[in-house]
Amino acid sequence: MMTDPIADMLTRIRNAVRVERPFVDMPMSKVKRGVADVLKREGYIWEWSEIEDSPINQLRVELKYGPNGEKVLQRLRRVSKPGRRIYAKAKELRPVLNGLGITVISTSHGVVSDREARQQNLGGEVLCEIW
Repeated sequence: MMTDPIADMLTRIRNAVRVERPFVDMPMSKVKRGVADVLKREGYIWEWSEIEDSPINQLRVELKYGPNGEKVLQRLRRVSKPGRRIYAKAKELRPVLNGLGITVISTSHGVVSDREARQQNLGGEVLCEIW
């Protein structure tokens, strides 16, 4: 039994980036799909895809590296945890590293980045910070 699947996703991505893997696979869920979609929209990964598998589908994330092999994903940090949920209103969302990073937020309109949440005036659970 896994208590925090989002932390597991971030750890799998962090470990794959550390050893410079081209992609990483993990069990699929709607929230993980939303986080992967935010990472793609913000330019941190190349692509994500769903792989049909039994008993549960897999989410494949194709990682992105610079032209000389430098890591695009420097740090992934889980903010809201199962033991302590962190919520923020749209006005309370501040840019990460003066706009160089993003905060991923789970809202009533799906999983979005902090930029999109401020534009749409949405608040919600702060899932993680990425830079």
